[in-house]
Order: sequence, then C-alpha cells, then structure tokens
Amino acid sequence: MKLFAAAILSCCSTAAFADDDFGTADPKRPVSTYSIVARDAASGEIGVAVQSHWFSVGSIVAWAEAGVGAVATQSFVEPAYGPKGIEAMRKGADPAKALAALLAKDENEAVRQVGFVNAQGRVAAHTGSKAIVEACDRQGEGYSVQANLMEKASVCDAMAAAFEAAEGDLAERLMLALEAAQTEGGDIRGKQSAAMLVVEGEKKSNPWEGRIIDLRVEDAPEPLAELRRLIVLNRAYNLMNEGDAAVTAGDMDAANEAYSAASALAPDNHEMIFWRAVTLASVGEVDEALPFFKQAFDAWPMWRELIPRLPASDILPDDQALIARILAVE
Repeated sequence: MKLFAAAILSCCSTAAFADDDFGTADPKRPVSTYSIVARDAASGEIGVAVQSHWFSVGSIVAWAEAGVGAVATQSFVEPAYGPKGIEAMRKGADPAKALAALLAKDENEAVRQVGFVNAQGRVAAHTGSKAIVEACDRQGEGYSVQANLMEKASVCDAMAAAFEAAEGDLAERLMLALEAAQTEGGDIRGKQSAAMLVVEGEKKSNPWEGRIIDLRVEDAPEPLAELRRLIVLNRAYNLMNEGDAAVTAGDMDAANEAYSAASALAPDNHEMIFWRAVTLASVGEVDEALPFFKQAFDAWPMWRELIPRLPASDILPDDQALIARILAVE
C-alpha cells in the first residue's frame, strides 16, 4: 500500500506514471477540494482552477496543455490522471472516452474525482461513490465543476451558475466560480491553497509553451484573495511582454499603450517602470525614457547601479554619453 506522501512525490516522476503503477496508489488522506475545468469559446483558452484546505493543492490537482485540454484530479488523488489525460486528449481521444479508459484501470476509482475538458470544449467528469460528502459535479457548455468534502451540497450549482453568468476572460470566469463556491461555504475544513492554470487554445511545439496564467498560492489565510491579486499582477507582466514585442516590431504606439496598461494594473511596481525605460532607451526613444528612469530611481535607488552593467549584455547601447545622460536624471 503506497502512502499518500508517495502519491504527492509521484507528480514529478515520469516513472510513477507507468501503466502498471496507475491506480494502485492508496492515499490515506483526501485532497478534498473544489475545482473547475473550462474552455472559453470566444478566445479558445483552456483552464483549470482549484482551492482546498490542503497545502500546495495546485501541484497535483491542476494540469493543462495549450491546444489540448485541462484536467483536475482530486479527492483521494491519483496525480497521473493529469498527464495521462492530457496525453490521451493530445492524441485525439474524446474526454469521455479518455476518462473512462483511465477509470477502468484504476482499482481505486471509487475514491477519485476527476474533470476533463478538451480544446473543443467537450467535457467529462467522474465522482467516485466513496468521495467524501458533500460531493458533486456539474457539466455545462465547455466546463465541468467538481467538489468533495464541502460544507453544503449547493457548491457545484453555485459554481456552475457563476461561471455561466460571468463576463470577462477565462481567468476572470474561473475566479468567479471559485469565489462562488467559497461564498457557499466551500471546503468544510476551511481554506489554505489555490491555483489557476490557463493556456492558449492553439497547440504549441512544446507542452510548456502557451501558458497565459500559471499561478499557485501554496499556503495563505485567504488563498482566493491572494490568487486574485496575483492574477492582476500576471496580467500586468503579460502586457509588459506585449509592449516589448511591439518595440521589437517597431510599433511604438502599441508598445506605449501596452506599457501604460501594465502600469495602470501595477502602479507601484518599480521594476516594470525601469524596464520600460530601458526598452525605450535601447531603441533611441531617450527623451521618452528619462521620466520613467526618474520614477524607477526614486522608488528604488539601486536601479542606478545597474545601468552601467547593461551595455555589456547588449541591453543598452555601449554609449557612454547615453549612460551619463541616464544617470544624470534627478
């Protein structure tokens, strides 16, 4: 009989996902939780989000791959449902068939709870007969919600209703579903960790590409509040990346629009301000860059120390007059 700790450790070992091992884990404690897997029809984005009173829930519950699908594996968790489910969907298997095939191999299916969604928005779910009540799952167009060891039986209905009524991008809709579950009482044990993984709808050359949001709150008194804060910061950094790409493409209007949007989301982030200034200066937009250098230096004086180091890494031109002009900012 394998210990629950072994099941957790197996999440990072490809050997643990061998066919002869799958479904034999007999964990002693449940990663009881509520989660949602979903595809956004407008953008094609695919995602999974989860909260639990369990440390680092995202490390074993949440799985997704761009252009393929997403999996939530929970209750008395078998982590291998994640990579094996993704692999099956990558090969074209319908979520219902992929999940049924895995359940047929699992000698402990009665204690599992799993949700699948693929890149076409087809879903499948399983709640084993021995999942700790209150346990439930609900499916709708492009999504599945699932929960176990809840305070109330109404959690899944609340999540489904919130997701269907929500506006915004997929991350916002997933977040609203989690918050609706917590409003209904959530996990009977309380709150501890949360995670969200959102990927692009297009397949990529490598399975680690196309991640739009990949966030985990490992341990916090209010994990959903912290997850929402991190999502805002994630959006800001994504906008910074968009701005950098626009600079590379020579579209300074688009670059400044993206940089300004990022600053609006994270106005006190002096690193964003600094690298915006560096990027502008590196393409000759020095007059525009100098006010941002001032803001960054005022917020964190050590940025000045970094300026002379950047030309050697080809981040700024090797132009001593330019370096002196930047450092002269007061």
